[in-house]
Amino acid sequence: MNSTPRRIRMHEADNVAIVANDGGLAEGAAFEDGLVLRERVPQGHKVALADIPAGGEVRRYDVVIGRALKDIRAGSWVHERLLAMPEAASLEGLPMATAKSAPLAPLEGYTFEGYRNADGSVGTRNILAITQTVQCVAGVTDFAVDRIRKELLPRYPNVDDVVALEHGYGCGVAIDAPDAVVPIRTLRNISLNPNFGGEVMVVSLGCEKLQPERLLPPGSIPLVDQRGDGSLDVVRLQDDAHVGFMSMVESIMRQAEVHLKKLDARRRETVPASELVVGVQCGGSDAFSGVTANPAVGFCSDLLVRAGATVMFSETTEVRDGVAQLTARATTPAVAEAVVREMAWYDAYLQRGSVDRSANTAPGNKAGGLSNIVEKAMGSIVKSGTAPISGVLAPGEKLPHKGLFYAATPASDFICGTLQLAAGMNLHVFTTGRGTPYGLAEVPVIKVATRSDLARRWHDLMDVNAGVIADGEATIEDVGWQLFRLMLEVASGRRKTWAEQWKLHNALVLFNPAPVT
Repeated sequence: MNSTPRRIRMHEADNVAIVANDGGLAEGAAFEDGLVLRERVPQGHKVALADIPAGGEVRRYDVVIGRALKDIRAGSWVHERLLAMPEAASLEGLPMATAKSAPLAPLEGYTFEGYRNADGSVGTRNILAITQTVQCVAGVTDFAVDRIRKELLPRYPNVDDVVALEHGYGCGVAIDAPDAVVPIRTLRNISLNPNFGGEVMVVSLGCEKLQPERLLPPGSIPLVDQRGDGSLDVVRLQDDAHVGFMSMVESIMRQAEVHLKKLDARRRETVPASELVVGVQCGGSDAFSGVTANPAVGFCSDLLVRAGATVMFSETTEVRDGVAQLTARATTPAVAEAVVREMAWYDAYLQRGSVDRSANTAPGNKAGGLSNIVEKAMGSIVKSGTAPISGVLAPGEKLPHKGLFYAATPASDFICGTLQLAAGMNLHVFTTGRGTPYGLAEVPVIKVATRSDLARRWHDLMDVNAGVIADGEATIEDVGWQLFRLMLEVASGRRKTWAEQWKLHNALVLFNPAPVT
């Protein structure tokens, strides 16, 4: 590894840069232009490129990420304790659909092997999902799923897996409160995810507030008639027919086999890359996230949009400080207004909890060089690429058409992934600098490391190393194309992600802004 002191400056107007060397740099380290470090600076952390007076602007990405709380001399370590964070950008007077860039050139001829569904959607996997109406049934369902995998799945080799859609909702909640619509529609739409082939099966306790008919009312399952008579396929554990635990388990297994037979008859077929529905997210972020992995994902997002595919970016608090960029890129004023609406809703949600957007930045983010949410947001938003934003989703809503979407979600990895599942994603991309074994059972998750050191240490958890960009071994475009081609391989089932190989997955976490009773 090159030991020459290296730093990365994002814009010529910036007065800070991040240290690129593995392990950071010691006091006295000298850069080629003569700048000398006055103290040790960890990797990914900022060094002042010029003297910054108390109260002066600290700029990165050509954005003011804070004001100096005291004089900072050139060559000093610039960290969160030296910065006062700017106020949140106003939601008034924003540029509304003003960025009129030239249309991206179409990208044609790319395909993958997917599962075509009756409603026209396409799955990248062929999975039996068992919906649960309430947490109470989770233990029984989990026991049944374990037996299904061991005893039934071997008979149906064309089915990739069986998963239980476990969650913490369903009872003990204010189910008629206005915001209860969020978790209910989230679970409903997850049940209809393209990777499940329209085979909807429900396990209910019987006495819960979220009754199966409320979760999936008539007309909400457009793919197929479940039982020939228009009724849901529901196993209710409290039914008199169940005598003992094993009676419940065997009933779940019996109904599961009905759906397994249908799923096993499906085959992959060649479909255009436009059938990809990709959710992009970052977690365990560091200062390299906005330098390597996220810009590469952004370049890949543009490739996907050019190919006619759908891309979702999310994490409201992590794009809030770039709201003007989003409203300007909206295709129409109505889309821009929808961005503002979702930001305002989330501002009010945080205010009810007596917190603000600054609560987002985690200790690991700061250890990785991100001083505050403003700096984090500038690196997060680049995952969206440069394409016009064609639509906005409120939490739990389903995608209405193709294009680049802002799907409003909390920044929590688990909740964001859950809501993107509900929107209809069939492939997930997750960038990380600090490292996380995050995964989802319902869709393949491609993990992108921001640093080569992380990619080396977690060689069997990271699928793509974007750290080669900072190392000078590849360009953002190179890694973006690598990711695009990997997506087609993973979507076709020709490649498994590391999370799939190890069967690593996080639980579904429904976003429930309504009261718990």
